[in-house]
Amino acid sequence: MSTGRAGDRIFAGLSRGSGLVILAIMAAIAVFLVWKAIPALQDDKANFITSQEWNPDGAPAKFGIAQLVFGTLMTSVLALVISLPVAVGIALFITYYAPRRLAGPMAYLVDLLAAVPSIVYGLWGLNFLVTKMTGVSEFLNSYFGWIPLFGGHETGGRTILTAAIVLAIMILPIISAITREVFVQVPHAHVEAALALGATRWEMIRMAVLPFGRSGMVSAAMLGLGRALGETIAVAMVLSTTSGIDWHILKDGGNTFAANIANTFAMSGPTGRSALIASGLVLFVITLIVNVGARAVVARRKEFS
Repeated sequence: MSTGRAGDRIFAGLSRGSGLVILAIMAAIAVFLVWKAIPALQDDKANFITSQEWNPDGAPAKFGIAQLVFGTLMTSVLALVISLPVAVGIALFITYYAPRRLAGPMAYLVDLLAAVPSIVYGLWGLNFLVTKMTGVSEFLNSYFGWIPLFGGHETGGRTILTAAIVLAIMILPIISAITREVFVQVPHAHVEAALALGATRWEMIRMAVLPFGRSGMVSAAMLGLGRALGETIAVAMVLSTTSGIDWHILKDGGNTFAANIANTFAMSGPTGRSALIASGLVLFVITLIVNVGARAVVARRKEFS
């Protein structure tokens, strides 16, 4: 028996074991959340899915996740819409446009954003961005109020849009770094063939780079979306929490799963904490669905390629 084959079997066993450990940890988390959430769900006198009220420590207890689902998805999707084009543009510029002596330092500076703690982003958003967004909200409401998201009669700074911008800056380095690594892996033969046929730099990127890296860009976007879905401190500091669903993202207010847990956990009673764990279970399921969907899109694109 050769040493190489024994090493292969050992490595395969360790890899398989690592995968099983991850699945076991996820299953344990799900079981724990369900176990802790059941008491509150049994006491809930409102519809847990459709109710916008959050008063689990009341008599009777009434709470639901409708507003939390809306706020979480709205801020995260807006953050992805804002950050994805910028991140892809940065990755393309560093990979194919920037001089080699500048590409390395620029990539390092972008990646450095990922090392900034979320509370720093929250403090920056609260003390700087919120004060500047009041004027931006008024401008958008005045000239683009015919768009439902920018409509309404009230504007402010501690809005869903402000939280989305903070989240977009936070997930930008994640998406940019992964996308840049994907673009680097584009076969040089494809790039050189496109340029040899007379394609411009942009035509080469459009015909050779973007099709090759599409699955990688989807993976990066979904990873960034998962990061945005679970962000806590920065969103909790920026948003001005109000009850109810409002499609006007320029109005003060809004709430998310993570921000609601951070803001109310310390003052909640036993039923309230169980309700927060139930909301955490829903966030866990949403994140799992996003990741599974991303894997499906990537696998489908890989088969197509």
